[in-house]
Amino acid sequence: MPSVVLVINPGSTSTKFAVFSDGACLFEQGLSHSSEELSRFSSIASQYEFRKEAIQRSLEERRFDLATLNAVVGRGGLLHPIPGGTYRITEAMKADLTAAKYGEHASNLGALIADAFASPLGIPAFIADPVVVDELDEVARVSGHKLFKRISIFHALNQKAVARRYAREHSSRYEDLNLIVAHMGGGVSVGLHMGGKVADVNQALNGEGPFSPERAGTLPVGDLARLCFSGKYSLPEVLKMISGKGGMVSFLGTNDMREVDRMRREGSAEADLYYKAFTYQVGKYIGAQAAAACGRIDAIILTGGIAHSKELTDRIAAMVSFIAPVVVYPGEGELQALAVAGAMALSGEEEIKEYVP
Repeated sequence: MPSVVLVINPGSTSTKFAVFSDGACLFEQGLSHSSEELSRFSSIASQYEFRKEAIQRSLEERRFDLATLNAVVGRGGLLHPIPGGTYRITEAMKADLTAAKYGEHASNLGALIADAFASPLGIPAFIADPVVVDELDEVARVSGHKLFKRISIFHALNQKAVARRYAREHSSRYEDLNLIVAHMGGGVSVGLHMGGKVADVNQALNGEGPFSPERAGTLPVGDLARLCFSGKYSLPEVLKMISGKGGMVSFLGTNDMREVDRMRREGSAEADLYYKAFTYQVGKYIGAQAAAACGRIDAIILTGGIAHSKELTDRIAAMVSFIAPVVVYPGEGELQALAVAGAMALSGEEEIKEYVP
């Protein structure tokens, strides 16, 4: 069966989309949205028509025939925790995303826009591996206090995609491998993939793990508690310190690791320290995940935009290669991952799951 799939990935200030035919990208485009354009909308959900029409205009300019599509796949948004996989977009899913029941994020628009393109054509619309994928072992959910539970929010789409890619390239089944995947981008998530599930992963948005270009990761909780009650900062300010203005932004005023590398090469001892601290923390967390698997790891995968830096990945590999072979898949590849999920759903290779509110 042919597989022509439109994939849609809304971000905070852009909307990326592409069309894939039997796995090959026919074209890809990123639409940038200025702060002035977005400021007139009161919520993420209210941007729906604006972003959908922008994609529609671009497809018309390309003279692309929508009737050739077999499916549309959108990036999954903030839903309640669900296992990994490909999900049919339903009215219940759209209702939760429109109401931002589990939080507001631009990715919430992915399913809404995908369904808008698919419904008039009578073709299926899906999401795949949203950030709320939750497959944690029960023991991994336990924190250090009964009022708190560790939760799973991470770069599930790319992590699952590169794990499956590694399995294919090594003539193995994803479900038969133990892998550690470290995604390094605006946030950093280090996941332990065992038996086809992410048994443990740091909460990459605003809670724990290595610091990243703009997120603080794990902080000394006693000092954080005292800061919160110091009277110097509001709750929104503290939350921004944790995600948005944490990590390299707090240390060096930039969220661009290329800029950090430039600064250290030009002689900044401070930039060099934080650059090394970043690789140190990622390597250390990979080691912790290896311990959670009793050291039985088939491979360690480094991925995400930051993985384009060979020096950086070499530094991490030097720390952790004693555990297992290290493989580097740079970039995020989210559009391709969505296309692969759609093609596998169409072919019957992937079970199509139903979202239950």
